[in-house]
Amino acid sequence: MCHIANMHVIPIRQIKPPESEPKISRTIRIRDISILLRGKDMHQDLHRHNFFFVLALQKGKGEHIIDFNPYKVTNNCIFILRPGQVHELLLKAGCTGYLMEFNMEFYHVKDRGTSPMFQNAQKLHSILHYIFHEYKDQKEGYEDVIRAQLDIFYIELKRLRQHEDKSTNSPSYERERLEEFLQLVEKNISSKKQIAEYADLLHISGYQLSALTKNALGKTPSEVINEYIILESKRYLLATSDQVNQIAWHLGYEDPSYFIRFFKKHTGYSPDAFRSNSK
Repeated sequence: MCHIANMHVIPIRQIKPPESEPKISRTIRIRDISILLRGKDMHQDLHRHNFFFVLALQKGKGEHIIDFNPYKVTNNCIFILRPGQVHELLLKAGCTGYLMEFNMEFYHVKDRGTSPMFQNAQKLHSILHYIFHEYKDQKEGYEDVIRAQLDIFYIELKRLRQHEDKSTNSPSYERERLEEFLQLVEKNISSKKQIAEYADLLHISGYQLSALTKNALGKTPSEVINEYIILESKRYLLATSDQVNQIAWHLGYEDPSYFIRFFKKHTGYSPDAFRSNSK
């Protein structure tokens, strides 16, 4: 259902509630999905946020494309997006659950896990149900109560991730090191593109880093790094009007022609062709 080719640029959305809502809703908002849909399908075109996005569905049907990867919307699933990620969403009529949005001003997320989707997340739904009613009722101290519940939410999320790791034979220590590596790539991609640089930051050998990504993802560290470069390239190409040489510079390439060859090698398109086909 979702096609990049329908888009020209990627809008950046902010939390903009109705004026009737409390001041706190400038930094957090949580809504009932069934009320949001009102018996109709909802299709959100490709966009990105400057806040954290939590979509928790008890009953779910549709499709969610996150950073150009498609995910099927199912019952008892939760999607967690960080600021800056791009996504396109289709929810079919009849979905139930909660949509929560908050920024770093309201709550500082310590868990920077990379998995965007979790299944069998019934316990997390009960926490969001509690948060929803605190947000709706606005009793004394409700901001502090919501923050405390978010602490519990992210603890339970970490436990859920560890349970999934056990089911896939991925030890929690390996998962934590993998997430640390992915966060370093996200933070340093414009200046660091070599395996040895990230191994040094992690205080492990290149061999250990290779074993880590191979065991957890079935990919080499170079493949992970290259995939993130391509992802960031696509984000720039679709979200900005920057010229290709400017995008190359943003990503740390002094030679735009090298960047163009790199992009075409990994996508089959030149950057200009990818952008044109996406209009």
